[in-house]
Amino acid sequence: MTQPEDHTAPPPPDSDVMLVQRTLAGEQRAFELLVIKYQRRVERLIGRMVRDVDLVQDIAQETFIRAYRALAQFRGDAQFYTWLYRIAVNTAKKQLLELKRDPLIFQSQMKSAEDDETSSSEHELNSNAVDHETPEAVLASKEIAEAVNAAMDALPEELRMAISLREMDGLSYEEIALALDCPIGTVRSRIFRAREAISGRIKPMLERQSGKRW
Repeated sequence: MTQPEDHTAPPPPDSDVMLVQRTLAGEQRAFELLVIKYQRRVERLIGRMVRDVDLVQDIAQETFIRAYRALAQFRGDAQFYTWLYRIAVNTAKKQLLELKRDPLIFQSQMKSAEDDETSSSEHELNSNAVDHETPEAVLASKEIAEAVNAAMDALPEELRMAISLREMDGLSYEEIALALDCPIGTVRSRIFRAREAISGRIKPMLERQSGKRW
């Protein structure tokens, strides 16, 4: 009896899985492509934990060194970037522990300042939208954004990491659980608590703005 043909297309040569396999086969350039692909995202993640921004690049470099050494342990049962994020989080925590630093800074402004994943057309669209808004509306939006950032700053580290991975990096609850090495129920609880805390800080401001006529 003949076996049915497998019509599943192989992953493209530049997919994460193939790049891992090519690296393990001795192709150094393949791992360099992974570094290029995820360096900014890893640096932004570390920047949410580390007070001293000068350490961000050092910790990111150490993250990729650790990932390279442990690459044979990557089984593909999770997304590569989730596996990499977990290494980044653990590396940052280890560095902070060694330096006896307190990871209480969340640099949410890094998303807008360094987000190279946003296309130029989106930037142009956003700028055009702002041009048509009234100065009062622009000011109100800026004040709300600053309030959100302040609310994020005030969150405990475990809540801040969970909500940022969800809202800024777009990870699923399952991926966040893997990255932070905690149960998915804990992730859901942390994100719920973070959203409640942020909402409590900005809700009065939103209510004041909704009562105004521009």
